[in-house]
Amino acid sequence: MKPLHELGVAELGQALRQRQTSSREVTQALLARVQAHESLGAFLHVDADAALARADAADARLAAGQGSQPGGALIGIPLAHKDIYVTADMPTTAGSKILANYRSPFDATVVARLNEAGTVALGKLNCDEFAMGSANENSAYGPAHNPWDAGRVPGGSSGGSATAVAARLVPASTGTDTGGSIRQPASFTGITGIKPTYGVCSRYGMIAFASSLDQAGPMARSAEDCSLLLSAMSGFDERDATSVQQPPQDFHAQMLQARDGATAAQPLKGLRIGVAAEFFPQGLSADVNSAVRQGLAELEKLGATLVDVSLPRTELAIPVYYIIAPAEASSNLSRFDGVRFGHRAEKYTDLLDMYKKTRAEGFGPEVKRRIMIGSYVLSHGYYDAYYLQAQKLRRMIADDFQQAFAQCDVIAGPVAPSVAWKAGEGSDDPVKAYLADIFTLPGSLAGLPGMSVPVGFGEGGMPVGLQLIGNYFKEGQLLHTAHALQQATDWHQKAPAGF
Repeated sequence: MKPLHELGVAELGQALRQRQTSSREVTQALLARVQAHESLGAFLHVDADAALARADAADARLAAGQGSQPGGALIGIPLAHKDIYVTADMPTTAGSKILANYRSPFDATVVARLNEAGTVALGKLNCDEFAMGSANENSAYGPAHNPWDAGRVPGGSSGGSATAVAARLVPASTGTDTGGSIRQPASFTGITGIKPTYGVCSRYGMIAFASSLDQAGPMARSAEDCSLLLSAMSGFDERDATSVQQPPQDFHAQMLQARDGATAAQPLKGLRIGVAAEFFPQGLSADVNSAVRQGLAELEKLGATLVDVSLPRTELAIPVYYIIAPAEASSNLSRFDGVRFGHRAEKYTDLLDMYKKTRAEGFGPEVKRRIMIGSYVLSHGYYDAYYLQAQKLRRMIADDFQQAFAQCDVIAGPVAPSVAWKAGEGSDDPVKAYLADIFTLPGSLAGLPGMSVPVGFGEGGMPVGLQLIGNYFKEGQLLHTAHALQQATDWHQKAPAGF
């Protein structure tokens, strides 16, 4: 058997069920790795004692044979949660000083469901403050570093989640994706991540950034690993008004289901993959273009047919997103006022002064920037000119996708215009960081499922991800496509040197 830290979710689950190892043994090994690689900045909080107690409980369930029963695939699997999910037994900061040492009285639904599935939470993972960022450099507790090159960013906002999986500190993690925050860091660190259709996973207990865009999803080594986690995470939740009322899904079974007419050599026979010219502009770096084209060629070998489609409003996604998301953020973050929970300024003259000083001290520069933008576009006289127009364009972007899906089953292209950039490069120019989301934002605005799958390496030996976008509730098809690619290639199995 391979070293424990090299096992993915599916492999580890099999080893646990066959009693080749124990959850306690795996948890101890990974806790030691977390401690040894603290300099990566992936974790904000680790609770070793609680993790070992969960591992012992999981071992008892495995000994009773529950691992072979329906829903038992994740019993004993260690993971960690992005610090945007509230947890009753660990602090939740959302990467912000304003929530330093905050402890929630309840678990987020996603956390609770993974706990019920028997997973072993090691701790909470670093992220951009309130999930606002593309580099994990906006965290109040320091940046996370890319294990492929510590001098480069891991992407954001789920940078700690991506770093932890890529560095083999955990086999899987939870992330959230508002405008690309699962897909982009997955691409930058050479792992697999999926953002499901909006409403498939509950947002209850996920600290809100932009409520009409935020979505939970798993990050792991492979599509198969992601399918196992997504099956446990998803499902209707009456506490989330945006949760989709549909029965529980077995995404792992959907991933393994053979296509009509498919063969062992061509498992994707008959699949139409749309390639939009707008996803391959002049600004796309040559190394990313080459790797993505290589991935598309592999999909063709597996039986898929490439189809030219158009998404003409792709370039409008950035201005639309950076009106809608900050507008929703300015509303959501108004609750952080120092009255009910979180940081409160120590010296103030009256209530208004307390509000001002608390928020000035507690929020970082990027969060303040987005609150101000959002407050401006929602203000009297500007609401119709900006926010309302952005919502109209959002609908048109969604319509573009539906027209494309009339010609294809899946849309493929790059996740980001370049590989991970060097730390600090985007600090002085936030617009440059915003532009890096050009390929992930359209799918987010439309509420579509999307994922990042490793397809090789670019400049500096840095990973490149292929983005796959599906129509609503076609997560199974996306996972099937990604799994077929990963069965035929080994890009997703590559690990950073030293990890």
